[in-house]
Amino acid sequence: MTHEAHRHRTGGDTARTARPLWRQRDFSVFWAAQTLSVLGDSFALIALPLLVLEATGSIASMGLLTAVGGIASVAAAVFAGAVVDRVDRRKLLIGCDLVRLALYGAVPVVWLAGPQLWLLYVVLPLCEAVGMFFAVGYVTVVRGLVGTGQLTEANGRLNATAAAAGVLGPLGAGMVAAWSGPATAVGVDAASFGVSAACLLLVRFRARAADDAPGERRPGLWADLRVGVSFLYGHPVLRALTVLLAGFSFLTLGLNDLVIYHLKHDLGHDDGTVGTVMAAGAVGTITGALLVARVRRRLGFGRTWTGAVAVCGLAFAGLGWVREVPAVAVLSAAFLACVGMAGTCSMSLRQEVTPEHLLGRVTSAFWTLHYAAAPLGAAALTWAAEHRGTTPVALVAGACCVLIAVVALFTPVHRPGRTAPARRTRW
Repeated sequence: MTHEAHRHRTGGDTARTARPLWRQRDFSVFWAAQTLSVLGDSFALIALPLLVLEATGSIASMGLLTAVGGIASVAAAVFAGAVVDRVDRRKLLIGCDLVRLALYGAVPVVWLAGPQLWLLYVVLPLCEAVGMFFAVGYVTVVRGLVGTGQLTEANGRLNATAAAAGVLGPLGAGMVAAWSGPATAVGVDAASFGVSAACLLLVRFRARAADDAPGERRPGLWADLRVGVSFLYGHPVLRALTVLLAGFSFLTLGLNDLVIYHLKHDLGHDDGTVGTVMAAGAVGTITGALLVARVRRRLGFGRTWTGAVAVCGLAFAGLGWVREVPAVAVLSAAFLACVGMAGTCSMSLRQEVTPEHLLGRVTSAFWTLHYAAAPLGAAALTWAAEHRGTTPVALVAGACCVLIAVVALFTPVHRPGRTAPARRTRW
């Protein structure tokens, strides 16, 4: 990196950290756009499984759709980082929102002629793939907006307001689905992406330095993926996190389907109750996102991450066992709060230790590796719940999540103090 580029970066960080986040215009507009994107996603999170359950009555079919979407997301993650590091990130984010506007908007239009399950197996994988490109791009631009010193706070605030949208989204999706059907809720989802794209048009992203600007000569996409994998392997904490999160994602990707099925099939409640429980659970995400920066400063990365994963496992184990709706809501809130805390810690760490010109590729490799088996886990979890019941499946999956937290105690993740730097690798 040139001295000029170094001054550009560090000077930008200093200028940004001198002002509170709420006074930084570009971050505030970006914040609003990301919240709207999550609002749309939270509508789809409820509406699409309800469409499948309404048409088939099968949790296994719900799990299959989740698995297909997950496979598309993993496939996109293989190349997303390399693409994000090569193109104009602002245009990429806007384009992703517009594509999802068109795809999700097709669902309620086609559904006017009657249920068309095949369309969901086309739309969801495409939207999940596009969403992965958006997610990787979103991670890479946050540091440029706020500077390194405010990363954990910025991520916490982004996650908190996204979780607030996650409260309104499931609640609104449940109400709309109860009144007009799940297909209408998907239409609301589509509209939210259009508003998000309009917000992103107003954001001024920091220009990237000359050594990582779009258009530079680079190796092929597979070589770019190897660069990200190499960096992860060379950093002890990121290496351990990748392995541990692979197991955690395998166990938990199908949780949303399991909760919806438990509420509707086991407990006999309607779509409105499903939306209310999901909204109440999202309150936990808000709480976790608001507390994560303070907890991490007090306990350190390792204790915060392992403790959050352990509580996730305990909450998961109880979700299939409790029979009262308020208890399901409380456990969902506990699970989502701790998922949010662990996820914010993990993302902030990657942003802190990764050189900016590698951030897209490292993020892409991280998500590809830890998420690769998750679609199979979702299919297996929902198949087992349909054949064995939600209670034993939730108990076993929750116990395995607690075991992951225990294993983390014996890895570099739990070591106190500042995380170790990556070993020198060739890229």
